[in-house]
Amino acid sequence: MLDFYRRLHRTIRPSSGDDADEVRADGGVVSDGPAADQPTEPDRDATTRLKAALDRRFGSDFMESSVFWLPPFLLMGLFVYGAVIWNLLISLTDYERFENAPDYSDLDFEMYTRALADSGFIDAAVNTLILLVLFTAGTLVVGLLLAILIDRGIRFENSFRTIYLLPMSLSFVVTAQFWLWIYNYNNGIANSVIGTFGLGPVSWLGNQDIVLYAIIFALMWQFSGYAMVVYLAGLRAIPREHYEAAKVDGASTLKMYWRVIIPQLKGATISAAVVLMVFGMKAFDFLYSLVGGYRPPNGADILATKMVREAYANLNWAYGSAIAIVLFAMALGVIGPYLVYEYRRDNL
Repeated sequence: MLDFYRRLHRTIRPSSGDDADEVRADGGVVSDGPAADQPTEPDRDATTRLKAALDRRFGSDFMESSVFWLPPFLLMGLFVYGAVIWNLLISLTDYERFENAPDYSDLDFEMYTRALADSGFIDAAVNTLILLVLFTAGTLVVGLLLAILIDRGIRFENSFRTIYLLPMSLSFVVTAQFWLWIYNYNNGIANSVIGTFGLGPVSWLGNQDIVLYAIIFALMWQFSGYAMVVYLAGLRAIPREHYEAAKVDGASTLKMYWRVIIPQLKGATISAAVVLMVFGMKAFDFLYSLVGGYRPPNGADILATKMVREAYANLNWAYGSAIAIVLFAMALGVIGPYLVYEYRRDNL
């Protein structure tokens, strides 16, 4: 009798119909098919294949680590790239001041056509290119010379390295005030120095023919320490056997660096040049602090200052957005080839 009740407690089948579900001992129902909220076998196979493909492409922990990288990725996409897309849309309208909301129903390239016909925009674009080329090339040359000097084991190496790198720690605002005193027409250090040779005084910031080069020189002073550190790291990574082999072959010091050492600094040169060009495009802070306004001295207007002046001083939002998109395209032109170069070297 006890065995009978045990078998009855384990499973009871209802008597109504052949397709009736099996009743479990705890009162639940044992169904032959999958539950409604459970994935079917094809769904599980598709999910497994997708996860395997993502793991093969991005790594075995891609899905598991998504809880860490996905939220900042979405926030970056919304507030950075979403803002870029929104700025692009505004540049295709005629939005100005705060009178009406932008009209996105009639998009055109009128602001870009206006920019190409604007002599102020052309001058600012030319000045931007000159600044990028001269500032980057000059900073790299000075940084390389300083790195070679320190790498050759001069006395007080650590002290010199700190002195050269110190300007990099200063903000554009501090640097602008510092050079504003140096370029002072009446009692600035620059005019005092050239005055000992019977020259000057020179209006460094008032002469439109030299103001841009005076600004480039000030920026070179600030960032040469950064280029020095990058090149010094590259020099320290070169095996000493290369120096010894060049000396055995009878190469002079100049030829050794020019033909053996400097060609091995290609990676350091490219990475430093990209960073310097990006800093050059962000020179608005320096120019704004130098003159205390949106209008830099004649001959020193760049795209960054013209963009801010059109947007916030003249309230031409669409035109300012168009200039911002041009600057963004220039930045992509600098960073894009570098990313491709690093990707081909399997560094990404």
